[in-house]
Amino acid sequence: MSLEEFLTEWHNDSPLVLVHTSGSTGTPKPVLVEKRRMLASARVTCDFLGLKPGDTALLCMSLDYIAGKMMVVRSLERHLQLVTVPPSGKPVWSGTIDFAAMVPLQVWNLLHDPEGRLRLMQVRHLIIGGSAIDNDLAAALSGFPNYVWSTYGMTETLSHIALRRLNGPEASQWYTPFPSVKLSLNDEQCLVIDAPEVCDECLVTNDIAELAADGRFKILGRKDNVICSGGLKIHAEELERQLHPHLRVPFIITKRPDEKFGEMVVLLTEGSVDEARDVCETILPKFHRPRAYVHVDCIPLTANGKPARKEAQQLAAGH
Repeated sequence: MSLEEFLTEWHNDSPLVLVHTSGSTGTPKPVLVEKRRMLASARVTCDFLGLKPGDTALLCMSLDYIAGKMMVVRSLERHLQLVTVPPSGKPVWSGTIDFAAMVPLQVWNLLHDPEGRLRLMQVRHLIIGGSAIDNDLAAALSGFPNYVWSTYGMTETLSHIALRRLNGPEASQWYTPFPSVKLSLNDEQCLVIDAPEVCDECLVTNDIAELAADGRFKILGRKDNVICSGGLKIHAEELERQLHPHLRVPFIITKRPDEKFGEMVVLLTEGSVDEARDVCETILPKFHRPRAYVHVDCIPLTANGKPARKEAQQLAAGH
C-alpha cells in the first residue's frame, strides 16, 4: 500500500481501517479497527515521548502493517513533519529525525554500516518493535546518546501499549505501560491487557509475563512456544536469548511431539549442526538442551521478518 492509498482510506467516510496481523503465530488475518482508536493510540505515544508539532517523523516501514500505518496517524494527530523513504532492510534518509520506528533487522543492518550508524545515533526517539530484541542488539544500542525504546504491543492494540528503555541509566528489561492501560495475569500467567482507549474488550495475550508491584511488566515467553518436555516447561524464547551471543548464524528453537517426553526441544540452524550442538551442551542446562538438531537452508520468517513459529514446527516434524 502506498502513502497516497492509505491517506485516501483515512480521509474517506468510513470510521474503520483495514489492517492485517503479522502472521508470526499463524496465517495473517484482516482486522477492521476504528480510526478514533488509532488516533487515541497515537496521542498516547506522542504524549509519552514528548513529541510536539513540527517534529520530524520517519516512515521507513511498510504501510501493509499496523506499525507503518500508525507512524502516519501519529504524524497526523501531532502535526509532525513526515519524512518518507522506501521500506527496506537498511533505510536511508537525510536530515534530522526526531522520531522513528523500526524493526530489529533494520536497526541491526544500520548499525553495521558506518553512515547508517551515525544517522541512527542522531534520531532523538527511536522505537523498535515487531520481534524480540536480542542481547547483542541491546548491547550495541546501550551507549546511544538519545532515546532508544523497545515496544510491546500487537495489531489488536494498534501498535504498542508499553515501552522500555534500551539505553542509558534507565535501560531495563521491564516495560512501562501507558497511563490508561491496566494489566493483570490469568491462571496461565499470561498477560491480560485492559486498554479501553484502543480495545473494546480486555485482550488475553499468549505472552507469559511477570508483573511488578509498580505496574511494570516483563515478558518471559509465549504460551504457544512453551515446550513441555519430561515434566519441564521450557520457554523457546529464553533458550534463544541464551544462545544468541554464541551462535552467529540464523537459528530458531522449536519443538516436535515425542513418545517418551511428550515434546522435545528442536534447534533449526542455517549453520553447522555439530557447532550448534557443542554450543548448546556448553551453555544450556542439561534438561533444556535440544534433543534434535536440524540444518535448514533458511530459517522461516513471516512477511515482516518475524520468526514463523508454525512453519518451524512443521520443519522440525518433517525431520
